[in-house]
Amino acid sequence: MTTTLEQNELEALSPDTVVDARGSACPGPLLEAKKAIGSVGVGDVLEIWSSDPQTKNDVEAWAGKVGHAFLGFAQGDGYERIFVRRQK
Repeated sequence: MTTTLEQNELEALSPDTVVDARGSACPGPLLEAKKAIGSVGVGDVLEIWSSDPQTKNDVEAWAGKVGHAFLGFAQGDGYERIFVRRQK
């Protein structure tokens, strides 16, 4: 499920959990996200930091497959900030 938010909405989010996967190559950031989503409450936001440009596509596909909401991504300083809302 994709619910892409505007950049200003993403930057205003206060994620409940942040996964720092910067420097990790594919599939590392996705595996870290999968592991972390279990500690995030239903309706809460997980933010993944990744320097691998493929991560946003992997996370979007995974979120859609398992029923979480991919909210979008924003640029950090040398990395991307990827946001997912746990749906179930």
